[in-house]
Parts: sequence; structure tokens; C-alpha cells
Amino acid sequence: MHPPSVSTGRLAHLPVSLFGSVMGYSGLALAWRLAASEFGLPGWIGEALAFVAVSVFLLLTLCYAIKCIESPEAVRAEFAHPVAVNFFGTPIISLLLLPAVVAPYSAALTKALWLIGTVSMLSFAWLVVSRWMSVRQKIVHATPAWMIPIVGTLNISIVGVTLDVPGAQAVSAFGLAVGLFFAVPLFTLVLSRLIFEEPMLKAHWPSLLIFLATFAVSFSAYLSVVGRVDLFASSLFYLAVFMFAVLVPKLLLRSNTPFHTSWWAVSFPLAAMSNAALKFNLYQQSWLAQAFALAVLAFTTFVIMSMSVRTIAGIARGELRTLML
Repeated sequence: MHPPSVSTGRLAHLPVSLFGSVMGYSGLALAWRLAASEFGLPGWIGEALAFVAVSVFLLLTLCYAIKCIESPEAVRAEFAHPVAVNFFGTPIISLLLLPAVVAPYSAALTKALWLIGTVSMLSFAWLVVSRWMSVRQKIVHATPAWMIPIVGTLNISIVGVTLDVPGAQAVSAFGLAVGLFFAVPLFTLVLSRLIFEEPMLKAHWPSLLIFLATFAVSFSAYLSVVGRVDLFASSLFYLAVFMFAVLVPKLLLRSNTPFHTSWWAVSFPLAAMSNAALKFNLYQQSWLAQAFALAVLAFTTFVIMSMSVRTIAGIARGELRTLML
């Protein structure tokens, strides 16, 4: 999924997609905050995860800045790659999720991060769509990662509608419109590639959960802008539940696949599903909705904690390059 490094710098093999871990930690922190308010679960868990999310973001930002300085050719190769380029959306989406994470602590920082993230997300989406229209693409490169740069605009509204910033609600609605519009053709395109072309490598199967994130985030974004669970919102949530039922068993059946950092691609989709389930339960309370929300939250927490342990253990053993190939 990522191009081979063309440099021998200390962090030349560090993929920008690792920022997906920040997205996962951020989403999980928000989910635990919701769970604490809905079910009376310990509030400190969400705050601890929020601290981890911010810390990992700062650490990865520093490390990738070092990569840019020491191995600029590796960064250019990653950006030029037809698949890897889409993962440059992960640090930008992180900037759209972190405002919700830090909102209880600093209103000024929340606004600043959201403004930077919004401008960056819209600019990156424009750049990617322009590239698609200017350079002929190969269907074999149409992977779920293609949905990150455009569907990522949905995250603008997660915090945007709550901010006292001129035009924030209009921009949130704009991001929702762009994300929802492009989600349909991109989903169709990638699905047709998966059906009719050679199957993806097993190491890249975790990225399939990006499909789940598309519908789960669409539900949360639509709910943020509209403020109620109507028929369309319910339909988005039910689609997310269906994709969850389809994709999670496939990943579990491939649990014998060697662990790579690409597995972090599952963290945010699962966290987004947790948030969607908890929000849906607020509006459609029933024992089934509650049980599903708690089950998804527990599963997501287990998966993210397991990947954290395996990633830290691999780095401690000096397996950084192997983990990131």
C-alpha cells in the first residue's frame, strides 16, 4: 500500500498512515465520554485516552517532521504514490477530531485546531479530486483508502456546528454535502474493483473497514448538522451496522495475518461505529441499542489496546521497519 522508501534516514520508513492511530484514540476517547454520560461508566477512561491521543499526535508530528527534513525524497515518493497519497488525509482528519478531544479544556485551542483542520481538509480534498480529473488512474489502485481525502470532509461538522465561529455551521453543512455526495460513487467504484479485479493483499485487508467509517461518520455528521435522527439518519446507521456485520468477521478470520502498522486502519472505523451506536442509543433507546453500543465499545477498546501493545512491543524490539513495510 505504501511505496518502498528511497532513503536510509532514521525515520524514512515511517508512513503517514500511522496518524490513523491518532484518529482511533481520539474516536475512542469521545466514545468513552459518551458512554460515561449514558451509562455511568468511569469518566477517567475517556480523559486518559484523550491524553494519549494528543500525545501520540505530537510525537508523530515531530517524527514525521524529522522524516521530511532527513528523507524528503521518501516523503515525495509517498505523496506521489496513487494509494499512499490518500493517507495524507489522516493527520488532517486528526486535526478535525482533536478539537472535540480538547474542547473541555480550551475553547481557543479547539477553534484554532478546527480552523486549521478545516482549511487543510478542504484544500486536500480539492487537490485529490483535481488529480483524479487530470491524471489517468488505474482501477487496481482503487482501494478503500481513496475515500479518505473526500469523505474525510464529513468530520468537519463533528465539532464545527458547536463552535461560535462565523460561518462554522455553513462550512459544516458544506463538508457534509461534499462527503455524502462523493461517498456514493467512490463506494461503488472501489466495490466494483474488489469484485471484478484481483483481490487485495491480506496485509491490506484492514483498510476495508474504511467502508464502515464512511457510513458511521456520515451518520454522526448528519446528526450534528440536522440535530435529530430522521429516516435518512437511521438509514445511514443501519448501513453502518450492515457493513460492520460484513467486514468484522472477515478480519477476524484473517487474524493469523502478520501484524503491521496497516492494521491501525481498523481503529478509527471501529471508534466511529462506537460513537454512532452510542449516539443512536440516545435517540432510539432500547435494550438492543444499548447492548449493541456497549458491545461495540468493548470490542473497539480491546482491538485498539491490543494493537497498541503489539506496536510498542515491536518498536521496543527494533522492528520498526518490518512493522511498517
